[in-house]
Amino acid sequence: MFEPQASKSSASTNAAATERTKILYLGGAQDAQLHLQERLGDDVEIVPLDSTLKALALMGRGDYAGVFVDADHFSEASDVGRLLQNDRILQGMPDGVVLLDSENCVVWGNGRLSEWTKRNGVLGQNFYQVLGSPEILGPDFCPFHTALSTRKSSASVLRCNDNRYYRLHAAPLLDSSEAPTHLVVTVHDVTAEMLQQQKLEAIHQAGNELGDLAPDDVADLDYNERVALLKENILHCMKDVLHLDVIEIRMLDQETGDLKPLMAVGMEPEAAVRQLEASEEGNGVTGYVASTGKSYICGNATEDPLYLEGCKGGRSSLTVPLLLQEQVIGTLNVESPESDAFDDSDQQFLEIFARNVAMALNTLELLAAEKAAVAAASVEAIHAAVALPVDDILNDAVNIMERSANIDPEIASRLQHILRNARDIKRVIQKVGQNMAPAQAHPTLGAETRPLLAGRRILVVDADEAVRSSAHELLDRYHCFIETAHDGAEARSMVRNVAPEKYDVIISDIRLPDMSGYELLLKLREVTDHVPLVLMTGFGYDRDHTIVKARREGLKFVLYKPFRLDQLVSAIEHTIEEQQKQGPPDVLLADD
Repeated sequence: MFEPQASKSSASTNAAATERTKILYLGGAQDAQLHLQERLGDDVEIVPLDSTLKALALMGRGDYAGVFVDADHFSEASDVGRLLQNDRILQGMPDGVVLLDSENCVVWGNGRLSEWTKRNGVLGQNFYQVLGSPEILGPDFCPFHTALSTRKSSASVLRCNDNRYYRLHAAPLLDSSEAPTHLVVTVHDVTAEMLQQQKLEAIHQAGNELGDLAPDDVADLDYNERVALLKENILHCMKDVLHLDVIEIRMLDQETGDLKPLMAVGMEPEAAVRQLEASEEGNGVTGYVASTGKSYICGNATEDPLYLEGCKGGRSSLTVPLLLQEQVIGTLNVESPESDAFDDSDQQFLEIFARNVAMALNTLELLAAEKAAVAAASVEAIHAAVALPVDDILNDAVNIMERSANIDPEIASRLQHILRNARDIKRVIQKVGQNMAPAQAHPTLGAETRPLLAGRRILVVDADEAVRSSAHELLDRYHCFIETAHDGAEARSMVRNVAPEKYDVIISDIRLPDMSGYELLLKLREVTDHVPLVLMTGFGYDRDHTIVKARREGLKFVLYKPFRLDQLVSAIEHTIEEQQKQGPPDVLLADD
């Protein structure tokens, strides 16, 4: 009968012990603690302390009614008070602040760690385990150990499994000359900063990939295939790095101001081919950006007067200029079905990417220009090799036809066929050269466009082979069809047999082996009504008065050897212009 009573008594005792009030004691000797226990009675449990930090730790981890401090430790009691007051201040900080012991366990915290990890009980837990065993990115890979062992602050960055980043700073608490046992650790959430840095690095990497057109990779690609490859790279970067699906790139024609579509993804068909110009008004956001060179964020498309519908259901857009050496060469536009989808950070990223796009396009242009230059050089080399031999074939064929009065019709037909084929050789050479060079490439240096000369047939008459060869070299680049003759008789035969075509300009030396320039004029008038003749001379004294006689027949200009290329071109253009204005004149002469 006593055992049940004993059990009941034991249970009551345990329950009472569980419900005892706990008091933290920061005091002196063991005798003082015993004396305090007698005074407070058995209903109070006294927990001794050896430091103010221990008091703070236990206050945070358990249910303690208060702290009892001996008078001799009053200064330390003040520290506890300050710590408790600071606790309330730290609770309002946006950064995390925790107190760790030597085992990296959380002794106290201001609540941010619990908030970030969504865990209520972090006190007494290992700091790293609370954060899910994050990866330490450095620069210090053992920041807590370093701070305790060196008695100096240490810092590092942590990456958690949920792709969040925290920068921590650990400072040891130095209460005495003894080795520190606690750390105050501040934790700052740097996720946005790190993700922005990663995005920036990804954009730079994407930009490098855009321009990574190694010769070995693109050697077998023509211009259009290289452009297609660049478009594919741009689309990949825009979707994977910037996470954008609606993209439009237009290139600015520097001469006309037109904004020509280069690529459009996710745009309405009519928007993709819309005619736009670089103008601040009437050409949408794209025209405004191309005209001003300034980026533009359209937050609400329904209220923005500049916005022209691009993608179906578009509510906002971001347009940035493509800049090459601070010159606008085009625009890059992205759109979103959400209002206010783009901010200043997006603008910064897209501007960086746009510069990379501009550089990549310039690289393509340089490759195309290089190919055009090679093509032009090849064509010139071919012309130089075959021009005079083809002229000899023409001269021989027309001479045979001129000297054979009763030539067999079949032979005459064959000779005419030879003439056509010989002349077609030069046409084919020019056509092949034009096909070799991409149409999008800029004209190479030294071969500026001369629309008035393109396709013109010019006859150069001179006994000097160097002059005839130079005529081909200088004028072939302007897409003229040059033919030459050694003397006046050959020139007359060439004019007679050029039909049904005609020579737009005839350039002749004033003194030929068989006649003068004036005599050539008279001979040519026998076979054609219009003689667009330009004479050239290297003599200051005209012994036979050829120039004077020719002037009486309408001669206006003379080219004096050695003449510059621009003088020659100007003489030919003036001759052609005069014919267009008032009908073909008989004789023209070009002064220097």
